[in-house]
Amino acid sequence: MKKVALKWELIGIICIVILGSMLHFVFGWSGQWRPLAFIAAVNESVWEHLKLGFWPAVLYFLIEYRYIRRSTKNFLFAKTTGIYLIPIVITVLFYSYTAFIEDMLAADILIFVLAVVIGQLVSYRILSSRPLPRSFHRFAIVALSCLVLIFTLFTFYPPHLPIFRDPIGGAYGIPEP
Repeated sequence: MKKVALKWELIGIICIVILGSMLHFVFGWSGQWRPLAFIAAVNESVWEHLKLGFWPAVLYFLIEYRYIRRSTKNFLFAKTTGIYLIPIVITVLFYSYTAFIEDMLAADILIFVLAVVIGQLVSYRILSSRPLPRSFHRFAIVALSCLVLIFTLFTFYPPHLPIFRDPIGGAYGIPEP
């Protein structure tokens, strides 16, 4: 069981990084087709870059749910924890390094990959640990649902806070065509 879970989580790292990298460009490639704003980055704000890890991780979670949820322990809690860690790690590391030096693309890419690796490996650790109480799984469903709602809502109605501001154009949310 542990080998199967580890294999799925390692494959997930590759899938999430590739899909997340593509989502950086999809909105622009589509001619700014608004329905894609739901999952793809619509500007260069930190918030929009968090979606690049979040939505591919959710998609991979749904694929894993079909294939390994019954052969692992703590599936919902493990995957929700991993999914939460991706944007948390990106945010903490990005603001930590940019407090001291200028934003660098190579560092941003490395942080994205590192966040996905951490999320997937923590997920594996929980998947392969002893069973947790059912309340953890109920909590995970609510927590993941809240994050889906927040990522959706703040794409279309972003608060005027620095994390939502596009550093290139200075705007918030979906750019006007």
